[in-house]
Amino acid sequence: MYLDNRIKILAKTLGADYCGVADLDTARDFIEWQGGKQVAGYPRAVVLGIGLLDTLVDLIPDRETAPNAGLYRHHAYDVVNGALDQMALQVANTIQRAGYRAFPVPASKRASNEKIAGIFSHKLAAHMAGLGWIGRSCLLITPDHGPRVRWIAVLTDAPLTPTGTPVEPRCGKCTACVDACPVHAFTGKLFAENEPREARFDAAGCDRYFKALEKDGKPAACGMCLYICPYGRRIQGRKD
Repeated sequence: MYLDNRIKILAKTLGADYCGVADLDTARDFIEWQGGKQVAGYPRAVVLGIGLLDTLVDLIPDRETAPNAGLYRHHAYDVVNGALDQMALQVANTIQRAGYRAFPVPASKRASNEKIAGIFSHKLAAHMAGLGWIGRSCLLITPDHGPRVRWIAVLTDAPLTPTGTPVEPRCGKCTACVDACPVHAFTGKLFAENEPREARFDAAGCDRYFKALEKDGKPAACGMCLYICPYGRRIQGRKD
């Protein structure tokens, strides 16, 4: 428990809004498929999250036309990802100094163009740590910030205590994220661990949209599914 508390205090000091521990045992096959045997060899993950600023998220609807639209991409991706990477490094160093292995997974770094994914799913770890559920947008939805959070994970063999178990979806009949997607990338199905991502999300279609934006000289960011989610909007006091 000493190391658990030390990590929680460190995460809070570094500015994390979320800190959890996931037991990865039941997801081992998927983790190995995505990242290989080395990544799948860690039994637990420390998950850290930073809530996004609402003023930046509010730029999303005008992301292709407003003069300051690129600020969402800059702050919500580049700046926040850099902050998460620094947090993960310090947590990993703390775990290593305690005598255990620690592997910080980059906040946002594609490892496979074929899979359109990194070596490990941060949102899966956050889900398994009990921090939220995976919605129809394939984003991790938290009860307080909705999907307006970016995540990072540190894989480890330290005997940390899991902070929770997977949360059941609370989306109900809502399809706001599905309806708002400019490329209709979501099928509307809720997360099921025995189904491939393609059953819910056309990642290739989303990727093509980003590339088209870049080709037109626009910021490679969308986020409409994140912006429109009633959880993030309702909790922040929005009535529209």
